[in-house]
Amino acid sequence: MTVPPSPPAVRAPPGRRARGRTAQRRGLAAEAAACAALEAEGWTVLGRRLRTEAGEVDAVAEKDGLLAVLEVKSRPTLADAAAALSPRQRTRLLAAAAILLAENPQWGRNGVRFDVLLVDAAGAVRRIADAFRLEG
Repeated sequence: MTVPPSPPAVRAPPGRRARGRTAQRRGLAAEAAACAALEAEGWTVLGRRLRTEAGEVDAVAEKDGLLAVLEVKSRPTLADAAAALSPRQRTRLLAAAAILLAENPQWGRNGVRFDVLLVDAAGAVRRIADAFRLEG
């Protein structure tokens, strides 16, 4: 009995891979711009691209004991970026933050908030401080 050969591995088309690499570079540049803006305002960035079992947190920063858990959104316009955080992403971010806080109990002595940093195509950064809260 002859066994048919295995099908070739499925790979994304070259155009899709290139778009993915471009999006990743744009995302990294937006995160760098957002963190630089925070540091210019006196915040200390404690970590970037922090991975947990619940998902990734783009960055965490602290100023005067207040911890900001940060989600960075990059879109062509600030309005597009502001609309890009879904309820599912908020849930993931809350769960990831809970894990990070359990692992780093010294963070956020004076409170914790969730900020969204918006970055447009020109690199302008705008922060929505205390963008959302844990319901309940």
